[in-house]
Amino acid sequence: MDDFLKNGTSILLFACLAAIGYLIWELLQLKDYLKKANPENKKLQLLAYERLTVFAERTGLKSLVSSSEVQGESAAIMHGVLIQNIKAEYEYNTSQQIYVSKEIWTAITKLKDQNIYVINQLAAMLPPQATSLDLSKRIMEYSIAQNTELNSYVLDALQHEAKEVMKEG
Repeated sequence: MDDFLKNGTSILLFACLAAIGYLIWELLQLKDYLKKANPENKKLQLLAYERLTVFAERTGLKSLVSSSEVQGESAAIMHGVLIQNIKAEYEYNTSQQIYVSKEIWTAITKLKDQNIYVINQLAAMLPPQATSLDLSKRIMEYSIAQNTELNSYVLDALQHEAKEVMKEG
């Protein structure tokens, strides 16, 4: 019976991996088709770059702090709101990856991950009784002192690729 379960699990795992591989292949085929087949593709690509530009702007540390109004709450609540805002913006834009280069999508994902990491680290350094204002100040100080706004680099890359798309065709 144990051998049957092990074999069944192995077969199920193989089937899942094969299905995932097939879906990835289909997505790549769709991406190639969209790039070549339709004259409207340039418009779709440029719209994707626009949406991802908005994402990069909204998820910059300074923008997050200034747009997240959680006055009078704890730092823990502010922390949760900031992380949720980043994740929601990212999820909203996941479909745009089929219109942009792999490098741009990787940069978008790294922007999300890095900003979540920074916010987590800064929030963890605060005492339990810290307020949302304390966390906001800490994030702004970090952003200014470190000059590490990754979103500015992502914005430059988006602008460069969008210009390349406009040159084509």
